[in-house]
Amino acid sequence: MNIYVSNLSFNVQDEDLRDFFTPYGEVTSAKIIIDKATGKSKGFGFVEMSDDAAARKAIEELDNATVEGRNIKVAEARPKEERPNRGKSGGGGGFKKNRW
Repeated sequence: MNIYVSNLSFNVQDEDLRDFFTPYGEVTSAKIIIDKATGKSKGFGFVEMSDDAAARKAIEELDNATVEGRNIKVAEARPKEERPNRGKSGGGGGFKKNRW
């Protein structure tokens, strides 16, 4: 199960995130999301656990827990939404002058 964790301290690293969930079961991955422009944490991340029952228990017990002075939010991650292609093809982005 993929788990979304938000309201994290900007000091939390991938390994810290893994450590929060390890007592509940096997963590297959733990990743803090980093801002590409600044290289700093965005304050949220994702954890994958192999056992859905263990993941649900972790979500139940860790949601609203205080970590580094912040109440974290923990929930099952929703599937990634498709975003419109912002490539060169397809209109948009241009300025249109009104012609009266």
